[in-house]
Amino acid sequence: MTREQILFYTSEWQGERFADGRPKVSDDLVRRALAISLEEAWGTLRGLGYNNQFESHWQAIHEGQPFVGRALTAQYMPARPDMKAALSARAKQLRGWDDKSNIWPIQELQPGDVYVADSYGKVVDGTLIGDVLGTSIYAKSRNGFVFDGSVRDLQGLSKIEGLNGLFREADPSAIKEMQMVRINGPVRIGRATVLPGDIVLAKFGGVVFIPAHLAQIVVTQSEFTALRDTFGHEAIRKGQFGPADIDTRWSPTVKAAFLQWVAANPDKVPMSKAEFDEVRKRNDF
Repeated sequence: MTREQILFYTSEWQGERFADGRPKVSDDLVRRALAISLEEAWGTLRGLGYNNQFESHWQAIHEGQPFVGRALTAQYMPARPDMKAALSARAKQLRGWDDKSNIWPIQELQPGDVYVADSYGKVVDGTLIGDVLGTSIYAKSRNGFVFDGSVRDLQGLSKIEGLNGLFREADPSAIKEMQMVRINGPVRIGRATVLPGDIVLAKFGGVVFIPAHLAQIVVTQSEFTALRDTFGHEAIRKGQFGPADIDTRWSPTVKAAFLQWVAANPDKVPMSKAEFDEVRKRNDF
């Protein structure tokens, strides 16, 4: 994809961008996203009308080890000779790359990226990486991957310190009859649509793809919800309020107690005061 095409698909984003055109959500927001739950992120996105941003039923290199980053996307298709010849010639002319197209996206990775590939669920002869390319992914991005397809040499991949990834299955075969056709375009991952620069939040249970222009809202709303839950649990345990007070629309008394608790526990508040005030307004709080 050209920079202009990436700008077209991600036109809602008004912030900083990478040289390739992908939205560059701040490192602070990316870091904070790792602490929010899939359910909180999913719920906020659904409330905003984004109903196709989650996918489950994965295997992982390290089950239960979460990771987060900005999406670099790639789309694979079944190979055909004329298409492969045209794409390989163009890659050679523009970038000096050889015809091993499953290496091309890896060469584009930036620190913090998550490599997201639509390889149409192919398992046998569909292994996008083994331990060598896995090492390259981590060396370039210091992060992981999400493949709607397969990997090989899972034991070797598991020994790459710091690397995690989601995939459908592992298989001993090598990639065959597949062609990478597009980098940093829209891709389908199961029931989710992913754009380049989306925040990829992978945790035990699945992965949610947060559109870059909604990252601020999703992260702060999720943090606010988590704060409310923490306060509510503490208040019930201490006998300050009962379940009927907390598990409903909060009264002015409960709201006031929550704000006092927030002021007294700044170490539990991950967002800035300005962000907290903004999310309060969004929640009519």
